[in-house]
Parts: sequence; C-alpha cells; structure tokens
Amino acid sequence: MWFAARPGNEHCQVPAPEARPRRRGPGVLVPEWRKVAERPQGTVRARADRRRETDGQPGGWHRTDARSGRLCPVELRAAPASRLRAGRRGGPRAAGAGQDRRESRGGEAGGPSRPRGQALCARPALALWGVDSSSGSAPLPQLAKPRRRPLGLSGMAATPQSLFPSGDDLDSSQLQMEPDEVDTLKEGEDPADRMHPFLAIYHLQPLKLHPLVFAPGVPVIAQVVGTERYTSGSKVGTCTLYSVRLTHGDFTWTTKKKFRHFQELHRDLLRHKVFMSLLPLARFAVASSPAPEGDSREIPSLPRAGPEGSSRRTASKQKYLENYLNRLLTMSFYRNYHAMTEFLEVSQLSFIPDLGCKGLEGVIRKRSGGHRVPGLTCCGRDQVCYRWSKRWLVVKDSFLLYMCLETGAISFVQLFDPGFKVQVGKRSTEARYGVRVDTSHRSLILKCSSYRQARWWAQEITELAQGPGRDFIQLHRHDSYAPPRPGTLARWFVNGAGYFAAVADAILRAQEEIFITDWWLSPEIYLKRPAHSDDWRLDIMLKKKAEEGVHVSVLLFKEVELALAINSGYSKKALMLLHPNIKPPTSCSDLPATPDLTHNQLFWLGKDYSNLITKDWVQLDRPFDDFIDRETMPRMPWRDIGVVVHGSPARDLARHFIQRWNFTKTTKTKYKIPIYPYLLPKSTSTANQLPFTLSGGQCATVQVLRSVDRWSAGTLENSILNAYLHTIRESQHFLYIENQFFISCSDGRTVLNKVGDEIVDRILKAHKQGQCFRVYVLLPLLPGFEGDISTGGGNSIQAILHFTYRTLCRGEYSILHRLKAAMGTEWRNYISVCGLRTHGELGGHPVSELIYIHSKMLIADDRTVIIGSANINDRSLLGKRDSELAVLIEDTEMEPSLMNGVEYQAGRFALSLRKHCFSVILGAAARPHLDLRDPVCDAFFQLWQDTAESNANIYEQIFRCLPSNATRSLRALREYVVVEPLATVSPPLARSELNQVQGHLVHFPLKFLEDEYLLPSLGSKEGVMPLEVWT
Repeated sequence: MWFAARPGNEHCQVPAPEARPRRRGPGVLVPEWRKVAERPQGTVRARADRRRETDGQPGGWHRTDARSGRLCPVELRAAPASRLRAGRRGGPRAAGAGQDRRESRGGEAGGPSRPRGQALCARPALALWGVDSSSGSAPLPQLAKPRRRPLGLSGMAATPQSLFPSGDDLDSSQLQMEPDEVDTLKEGEDPADRMHPFLAIYHLQPLKLHPLVFAPGVPVIAQVVGTERYTSGSKVGTCTLYSVRLTHGDFTWTTKKKFRHFQELHRDLLRHKVFMSLLPLARFAVASSPAPEGDSREIPSLPRAGPEGSSRRTASKQKYLENYLNRLLTMSFYRNYHAMTEFLEVSQLSFIPDLGCKGLEGVIRKRSGGHRVPGLTCCGRDQVCYRWSKRWLVVKDSFLLYMCLETGAISFVQLFDPGFKVQVGKRSTEARYGVRVDTSHRSLILKCSSYRQARWWAQEITELAQGPGRDFIQLHRHDSYAPPRPGTLARWFVNGAGYFAAVADAILRAQEEIFITDWWLSPEIYLKRPAHSDDWRLDIMLKKKAEEGVHVSVLLFKEVELALAINSGYSKKALMLLHPNIKPPTSCSDLPATPDLTHNQLFWLGKDYSNLITKDWVQLDRPFDDFIDRETMPRMPWRDIGVVVHGSPARDLARHFIQRWNFTKTTKTKYKIPIYPYLLPKSTSTANQLPFTLSGGQCATVQVLRSVDRWSAGTLENSILNAYLHTIRESQHFLYIENQFFISCSDGRTVLNKVGDEIVDRILKAHKQGQCFRVYVLLPLLPGFEGDISTGGGNSIQAILHFTYRTLCRGEYSILHRLKAAMGTEWRNYISVCGLRTHGELGGHPVSELIYIHSKMLIADDRTVIIGSANINDRSLLGKRDSELAVLIEDTEMEPSLMNGVEYQAGRFALSLRKHCFSVILGAAARPHLDLRDPVCDAFFQLWQDTAESNANIYEQIFRCLPSNATRSLRALREYVVVEPLATVSPPLARSELNQVQGHLVHFPLKFLEDEYLLPSLGSKEGVMPLEVWT
C-alpha cells in the first residue's frame, strides 16, 4: 500500500482504482511531483499525528479503514531509490492540477469532494510505503521501523488560515526544525570576531555544496522596509516588489524580491529537507527531540500572492513575510542552503570585513571578451565572436568579480579605475536587458532577466563605486591612481641593514598575505646579519610563513639577458615552490646548504661579496660560492634609501601589485590555470586597523606614485615623473637628489623626460630673482656594468656615460651648457654634482673603491621627499617602459630649523633624513662642530664643495682613481694608468694622507673622456641594441 504526505495537508485522498487507470511503481520523486498511490479498493487516508500524552492518542502513522472507520497502525519507511521515478511527466499538472478540477466538480474521479484550498497531493514532499497491520488484503513486504524519524516529520500540520482570503497558501510549517538544529547565540560576544577571515578567499567552495556563508552564532535579521509596484510589459499586470533589508553583524544590505521569489524559495527549502530525510546515511537524520514547552517553532504560513487591497493589508503581508524570513534565518539547516543564499544574494565573500561592505551579488550571465589588450579578443575590440556564461557576480567597493557556479573559483577580477563607467541598454551592450561595466582594461557586459533588474544593478554598481570606492575611479594629484593619505606613519632607512631587518620583522608578523615584487631577488639572502644561523634567510622564512597558512605572491622582473645576467629563472625555481602557498608553483630542488663561514663572510656571504665593475655575477644558482678573490679585490659597497608606510598607502601599494598580478594572469596563458589564484584588494575602510607597526615612524601625508603601461597593468600612468617635475618647479630653497642614473634633458627624440629641464628653469628663475637656491646631485662615479675602466670601460659603461654626460655637461641640451650660456661661471653657486668613495685595508695595503649609489630619492626644502624605485631616465619615468613605484611624503609635523640663516619650520621626516645623509657623506662623526641644519647658506655650500674637491684630490694622489678629470682621452687614460699609485709605492705615507679624508664626498669627474665618442660601435652587441635600452 502506498501513502504520501504533502505540504499543506495532514492527509492525502487517493481516488479508487476504477476511476482512473492503474499505475505501477512509486507515486512521487522529490522534488518532482507525480501521482502517488494505489490501493486495491476503497479510499484510504494516511494521517500523521503528533505524539500527545494528554489525549492518550498513539503517535506515529495510522490509516483509517474505509469499512470499519478504525485507526490502524502502519509501519513506514522511505521508498528505496530504485522505486523512485526520475524525470517530469506532464509538468505541474501531472499529479494535482487535473485531479483538482475533477474533484471540484463533485468528485468525478470517484473520491469525495474536498475543501477549497486543499489540492490533492499537490507537490507531495515525501513518498512513503508500508504494510497494513490490520487489513486482510495482501500485505507489502514488511520493513523494519527506522530508528530515527525523518527531519521534522512530526511538524507536518494543516495549513493555518490565510490572512488573505484570495487563494491558497504555501504551508511553511513543514520547515520546522528540532531545537538542536537552531543556532544558539552567545551573549556578550562581538559579532565582528566571528566573521570570516580574509584567508577564506583562497578556500572557496562550489555554491551547491552549501559552504559556510554566515558567521556562526551571529544572527541574520530581515526587515521588509517597503514595497514598489510597477507594471510589466507582459499580461501579468501590476507586480509588487518587496524591499528586504538584512543585517548580519556589522553588515547591512537590501534586496528586492517578488512574491513568487518567496514561493520558489519555500519550495526549494522543502525539497531540500525532504531529500535530506530520504538519505540513508544516519548523519543526515535528526533525532527526535520534543520542543520545549511554550516554545513554538512553527513558521507562519506564506500568504498567497494576489491583488493588493488596502494599505493595511499590504502592511500585514509585509510583516508576514518578514516573520517568515526571520524564522527561517534562525535555522542553520536552511540558512546556509544554496537556495537561501541565492535568495538573500550572499556568498562566501559577503562577510569578510577586509573586503569592505556587503555590496551587490547574484547570478548573472556575462559575455566573454571585452579585454582592451590586443590578442585577448577574437576579432579585436569589436567582439564579433563571443559566448554567454552563467556566473555569480560579486560587487565590492573598489572592484567586482565573478565566480564559476560549478567550482566556486574566481574567474575574473575587475578593479575600478578612472575609466570606470556603467551603461544600460541594447545600444551600449548589444544585448536585451544588458549592463556594461567599463574600466581601462575591459568592457564587461552582463545580461539581466529584465530591464528593471538591469537598471537596479547598474544603479547599485555605480553607487558602490562612487561611494567607498570613489578614490579609485578618479585621477588624483600628479595624475596618480591613489590619493594623498594624511596621518600616515612613515619611516626612512639608509642602506640595507636597517631596511632588511625591518623586512624580516614584517615577514615574521605577517598573518595573511606577503607580496614581493623585485627586479632581482636572491632567495638565499640573509635579512639580518651577521648570519649565525638560517633563521633569517629569506627563503626559509617564507617557507615557514607559507606552512602557517600565509599566501606568498612574487612578481619578478624578466630581464633582457643581453643587458642583465640576474637569472630570474633560478629565483623562480629556488623560491616559489618551497610550499604550495608560494606562487607561482614550479619545480625546485632542495634548499642549498649554508657553508661554514668566517667572520668576514658572516656579513657578505658568497656572491654578496661582489664588485660588479670588475666582474658581473655568474653562477647565481650557487649563491654561496665566491666568484671574485676576497684577498685581492675590494668589495664595492652600495648605498640605498628605503621607506616603510602603514595603513592606507600600504593598501594602495598592494592594489598596484594585485593589478599587475591579475593582469599577468589574464594575459599570460601559462598563468591561467587555477593554481595561480586571482588576488583581491582589501578595502581602505579597515586600513587603519593596524595589526602591528614598525617603531620609529613619523606622521606625514603620503601619496603612492607609479609608472605603468598597458603591457604591465592595462593602463598608462607616469605620476612619478609628474611629481618630480612639480616638486622641482615648486621648490623654494634647495633640492637634494640621489639617483642611480641621471639621463634627462629632452631633445624630443632620444630623451623625452624633462627633469633636467625643470632643474635648469628653476635655477634660472632663482638667478633672475636673486634668490639663494642650491641643487645637490649625487650619482655613482661609474655605471654598474662589467668593464675594464683602465681601457675606457666596457661598451655598456660607455653607453651609460654618454647619456649621463649628455645630461650634465656635454651638448646643447645639457644642464651646465644652458646655465653657462645664461650666467657664465656663476652656475657653480647653484649646483653641485658629486659621487661617493671610500677606502680601507686589504692584504696589508690601502685600497679604495667607489660607493655605488643605488638610491632613488629627492628631498625638497626639508618638507617634501620622494623615495621609490624609479631612476631619473625615460625607462623609469615615462611609464611606457619599466614598471616603477614611489611614495611622495609631505611632512605635517614641523620642528625649528634654519634656511639661509633664517628661522625655518622644517618637516621632521625630511629634515631627519637629510641630516642623516649629510652626516654620513661629510663625515660629521669626526667633525663635532659641523652644523647640518642650514643646507642653503653660503658657508655650508662652500663647505660641501671644498670637502668634495679635497677628498677627490687625496684619492687621486694616493690611488690614481678612475674616472678622473686628468684622463680626457683614451690616450691620456693609457698614460695615466701606467704610473704606480702612492698606495703601492709607499703604503705608510698613503695611510697618513688618507687620514685627511673627511666622509665620502668627491666631485663627479665632468671631463672624463670628454674627447671621445662613447656610444658603442655598431659592430658590438651593445651597438645593435635600441637606444631605448640605455635611456
């Protein structure tokens, strides 16, 4: 005998067999609905009664015998899967619609008439089969009574009377859950502490697997705040939209739904519950547990859609729907079901505080293509060939993304930028009900289900971008993508010891992500020295953090092997697959062991001991093997300037990295596999919640600058160049520049940046107005390329020297040529060009070597500082070539100082950095009375010039150093190097003379090889390279 329980009735009536053809097999497959039962004769009622001790009625399932009227117990269990029919036959009419009409006409099918509003077996929720324990008819096979009842089976009760008399209700009382399934909320706990961590973005699951979307223990509260009525173009007539405001912890969002959406949700949840009750696994069953007395967990019925009457009736219906949702949202069984999350428009990315506000979400169809990068579209940007795909769209405050419904993986991330624009309509989207979202690197076209939805989505996306994300949809000062950020903690570093120690401390404290981008990365570098153990080795530190769950992403510069031999391929293999959390993954060998080291080697291990002019690096896959003789060749020291920023500027820098990473993943085929994840930017709304800070920071206004092009980030920006030009133009007292290169002064053809031109114009302005204005320029005495300088240097050295001298003093476009033409020899009162040199002992003899200036820094007026990776040349500044980063720091905290003998309020950050640099350069430790406060007065400028000239003369006398003003031609150079230096002839006398050296400052030799043409010949490999490589 077959029975069926359905939503809305406590029993089902089955017509006699003579009224309809007999059918074999089970009557229903959940979630589809079918004819459900047959019996040999008569009518049988199957009734589900709660166990009530008060009236003495037995619990469980019973049948009412048609002849005697007695209640007979029936043993029930779920029908086996082999007897459940799949597929849909006849649509929704197959099991109920046709029979409803026959019964309403007085029981044509042989069954009794039924009350209005109770459809016969409409969408039955559960197909059951069993044996009649009292009937004399042939019994079905006896089945053991299950130990656990199906979920909520006792809650199937009759539908409550509708608040609205205009039709049927969908009974939701069957969705009742047992008390142990209802979330218990802890009192006194901050809901923000229960929200999902940011690392959840790397562990997304398919939506249909019911991943944990809401924070455990944090309630979800729904409120129907209003309705909207509109007339659709179809025959349906007037429709009502319910605006539902939802709150989950600190997150609040609004969704708009029709009544039919509530109906569909109700049916989906009911099917889900019945399906779970049918599963044979015990873990899906919920043990019977009586509800606490007085605690009714039955959910109010869902009212039937119908013509709206008075406003009072509308308000009652709003309240009814609100109660319906709130009761469902207290039950985790339903709350995390994918039908519920789709209805509420939430996903695993909704409630991550670092991603910002909840935003807009939902299922859409998106069109392929639209990329503005050549080669990513079938027929260019016209998109002749495309396809539509169903995706889950997530819109946050500064970006949008879409996810694959089947896998849950993020398929694309579109960052909002100044090219942001949203359009609606077929004219713009070439699709009915289309929405077009434009940014600088892609036009994404979405397809909605109606024009109303398209307008709603376009409005919400625009409001999100123009609200919290407005910082990134407009250009800021200097045409930068990032705005100035006041109140930022910043700290400067001079040289590598302090900088890399701070990097090591930051890595140790990292909890979520580490981003590294570098032109050359040596994985085996020791960040803190002396290196007594491997604890501070970079690759080992990154591996430990990856094992802790931190995700490490690395972007390396792909070198031109003809010009650089930094072997970035080895860095990939040696570092990026130490752990799966270090991306991108490639195969790598075991970590090279650290050899036993002497005291000297504890500071400069293996190839750290280098002199790149004597010999360039080789065999970089053997980092601890020396490649020059430590006993005879002095090491070349490097000078660098670094900076650390906290808070919002750090988020801006991370956004630049993420943009470049995602762009690389999109454009490079080998990175499109899922193992290279898309990265998501954190919201600036939580940027000031700093987990830690580095000591020694000073408060200032910081703006992030960059140079990028369409090949590197999908957009063009040269804000570093703009900031340099503006800072030089607006400077009032002095400029201090340290840079690895100085190739400028535009001729409109070979060199295009105008940094040198602005310096000339500012000096000419000061000369015309009679102002005291100083420019200090520090450059490396020789370019950092391998070459024998005693024979004129290699082709690479000569090529860089050619463009450097062209900027400084040679040719009609040079700085000094233009200044001499305007003021004669008075140019010496305005500008000083110098380098740095040091000396020491090696093998019992005095030795000297230049200090290679690798800094990229500008200080103006002791109030403004630019520090970054950009050299002063076209490659770094135009944006069309190398990708560079810098920060513009403007002091907001002042302290008393001097400027040209007058009291002056100098910025603490800029003043402390300049005074430290001048102290080291001028040897202030040995000159206790040296006053570094005033960099403009005549006394200090003369001291600067005298120190540089004196030191240069001493070094030339003792070591006959190169480059030198005494060697203006190759012939003079050959004669110059054959003379033995004093350091070799008389070391004691040389040591005595070296005691007169003060600091490291020396004049830059402006006349070195001035009689020679220094560009490489066409017969060399350097000569056939484009000039853009050197400029």
